[in-house]
Amino acid sequence: MTPSNAPLVMAPAEATGSQSAVLSCSAPKIETLQKRADFLLAARARRQGTSSFLLQGRKRRDGEPETGIRVGYTCSKKVGNAVKRNHAKRRLREAARSVIPEFGRDGWDYVLIGKARDTSARDFQLLLKDLRYALRKVHGAPSEGRRS
Repeated sequence: MTPSNAPLVMAPAEATGSQSAVLSCSAPKIETLQKRADFLLAARARRQGTSSFLLQGRKRRDGEPETGIRVGYTCSKKVGNAVKRNHAKRRLREAARSVIPEFGRDGWDYVLIGKARDTSARDFQLLLKDLRYALRKVHGAPSEGRRS
């Protein structure tokens, strides 16, 4: 065989030092909320505002799927035209993809609501920090500066 059509043999992830070996499969599955009823249920649950967005979160009840994390994204027309709303939602989606597997809880629904100007303009690292903060608050964790 010539090198161009030689079979591709991949070494195990441990041998190559790939980060895929470090990732665990125990993280809850993240799905996207799509039904209006789920958004309305989240709207009546816990919420936490930040400089970048508003987070709504609720623990699912009996009769609903018990496992997995569901996340919804929305922006009103106050955010701007369709291009600006989609840009804000893309940023929220990427922030959720980065933070929620670590700080979200299995069996919860979250809705991230974009704010006019702030969601699109805020530095991405600050957006991630805001999401971590909001998740801690929605779950009832004490703030870092609070004395016991």
